[in-house]
Amino acid sequence: MTQKRLSVQKKAFTGGSVQLSRLEPFMLSLRYGPVQRRMKTNHMKMIQPNCRIQFNASDIDFITIVLAQEGQSATIRALLSDDSCRDSILDDRRLYDAILEQRGCLSISSHLYFYVLVRHSLLRMGVQDRPVADYVAELLSEFSRTEQSRCCIPGQAQPLEYFFEMLGALQTSNDYQCFCLRTYMANLALFTSGLFKERIEARAERRGFPGLRYYQDMGRMNYRVASHHRLARKFELGSVLETLSEKFEPTRCALNDLSERILFLNDPQVSGWQAFLN
Repeated sequence: MTQKRLSVQKKAFTGGSVQLSRLEPFMLSLRYGPVQRRMKTNHMKMIQPNCRIQFNASDIDFITIVLAQEGQSATIRALLSDDSCRDSILDDRRLYDAILEQRGCLSISSHLYFYVLVRHSLLRMGVQDRPVADYVAELLSEFSRTEQSRCCIPGQAQPLEYFFEMLGALQTSNDYQCFCLRTYMANLALFTSGLFKERIEARAERRGFPGLRYYQDMGRMNYRVASHHRLARKFELGSVLETLSEKFEPTRCALNDLSERILFLNDPQVSGWQAFLN
């Protein structure tokens, strides 16, 4: 398969963070075909809603600069150490605007970057749950790292590339692997339908590929099944996964909106994107 490069205009960030440009190799696969580069790992990582506890010093500096008036820096930093105050601070619209309006690079982590953007996008769609925003933000942060975006099962030489392969792997996987596979399929369905809605629709119309309904059904079903798994209770993920199953469509729509704001995929100047849809 000839690999076409997908050029995407995006906002980047630095400073202990993962650059958005690392999404590009993953964009090229999207379960429509394998990419040439393979990343190997010996474990299946589970997404946890923990963006808010992974902020670094640069994140605190950014929040303080955006929100603190003269002489209030120490107060803002103190409030950020309290969970409830921190959550209220992160809901401040000024942070969201500052991230979107920034030109050039932002010296913040991927955790702060995605949490603020996802949280505000979900609020506009009526999804109020902070742990859900945290989970989806961590999903985007993890999938921005190519090695974490692969479905790698211990003992298999190559990552699984297609949903039907993952469904088949459920038959021979242990309990932990089954849970990880279920959440991975659901996460992948949300990620793909959320960030690449136009691409899915174009390929469904022109080539008969699965449409948005397929991804929504795949996501809902696997989030629902995973939410009832014993490991969902053990890792306190049951409520988050159940909410994502029930609110998959508004969550997907929130990511559609977010993708239009940070990834200009339909820009006519991005010839690589247009060529990929032909």
